[in-house]
Formats: sequence, structure tokens, C-alpha cells
Amino acid sequence: MLKFSPANAKTTALYNVAELTPYLQGKRKVYSLDLPAGHTCPGADLCKSMVVLQGEKHVIQDGPSCQFRCFTASQEVVYSNTRKARQHNLDCLTKMRGAEQCMRLMRDSLPANCGIVRFHVSGDFFKLAYLQGAIALAAERPDVLFYGYTKSLNFLRRITDWVDPSNGVVRNNFLLTVSEGGKFDSLIPQLGVRTAKVVYSEAETNGLPIDHDDSHAATKGGSFALLLHGVQPAGSEASKALSALKGKGSYARK
Repeated sequence: MLKFSPANAKTTALYNVAELTPYLQGKRKVYSLDLPAGHTCPGADLCKSMVVLQGEKHVIQDGPSCQFRCFTASQEVVYSNTRKARQHNLDCLTKMRGAEQCMRLMRDSLPANCGIVRFHVSGDFFKLAYLQGAIALAAERPDVLFYGYTKSLNFLRRITDWVDPSNGVVRNNFLLTVSEGGKFDSLIPQLGVRTAKVVYSEAETNGLPIDHDDSHAATKGGSFALLLHGVQPAGSEASKALSALKGKGSYARK
């Protein structure tokens, strides 16, 4: 069975979004399905970071083009139980053959009281069958809202029956936002999907609204920006920008 994570400091704010109230009636809750950062992100580039075992210690390894470190990789270094839970999920999904098996595993693992599920606070759709299974799950559970970010445009281009890609709507209860800064960004114009861009300051948004609390990602609408967040390498441009933001991009503050 997969291990679903309870809402974090950012996704907890979804309880206060009026548009999402129907999914949270009857004390239903917000969860996420998470995988190891970097290892499950075939499209990651500018944010590519992962945890590797170096001797007897787990450390962060940044990708060759990394400009800002994935905040969830830092979580996996600090919290061993988090790292193990994400690895467990990956092991389970890797064993599944085809979209039907992936869908059944997710369906049977869903918490009974879930109302909203995010794919993924950590990780990404690492194989086509997993993405197809997630879409099939949404069709089977119209009472649950599924949403997430992805850089796996190599798989996304195989999904041709979106309800409204410009507003992130794969299905009415399944929303996806493409994170810019990935290996397959050249496919964005072709697919016409909404995007999220990580910016180092509020001045860099070019008029895009900023999603501080996942309310843009979890509802229908156009592209938006995300403020840089998470622990960044000391002395890097990302670290300097994060310091200037004074916590505005964090999951704990607006």
C-alpha cells in the first residue's frame, strides 16, 4: 500500500479556499502522494537535486544545471522517515505494470477521508503508466480533487484529451500545472498548458499572480509564479535571493 502524507504548512491553506469547500465537506482532508526528489523527476533541470548515500551518510547531490535546489531534497536529508516513506512509494509503483495496475494501487491506498490529493510535494510522474493511472483514478473518484505540478512533458504530450490545458484542466477534478525550467520546456507552446515559474523576487513575475498557498494550482486558471523557497546552497545566487525575500516564498509564511 502507498503512504499518503497529510497536508503540510502550505497545502493546509487549501482548507480556506471557498472554491474547494465541496471536496472537503464531512471533515475530509488534504493529502499528498510523494516520491523521492530528483530520482523520480525525468524532466527536472534547473531544480534538479536528489539525496544520495555517500558512505554512511545521506547528502544532497545537485544536478549539473541546478540553479535553485529542490526544497524537498533538503527534507529527505533531515527527516529519515520522510525519505523512507517516499522510497517505499516509489518501490510500490515501480512494481506496477501498466496504467490499470497503477490506478488500482492508488485507489486501494487512498485514505478513506481524503478530499484533495496533490501529486506531488516531492517527485514527479516518472513513467507514462503512472500518469495514465492517476488520470484514470480521477475518473473513478469524481468526489476527490487531484492536482499537481509536473515537468514530465515527455509523458504529458501523450495525453491528448485534456478538458482545458490553458487552465490546467486534465479532467474537471484533475488539474496539472507544468513547472518551467525543465528539460522538455520546448514542448510547452505545443501543448498549450498553463505553467508555473519560480522567480527570485516579486519584481520578476512580469504580471503573473503569485501562488503563495497552492490555491492557484488547485483551482482552474491561467499561468502563475512561485517565489523561490527552500534551503539553498550557501553563497549561491538563489541563497542571496531567498535571504532578500525574508521568508515570503516559504511554505510557512506568505
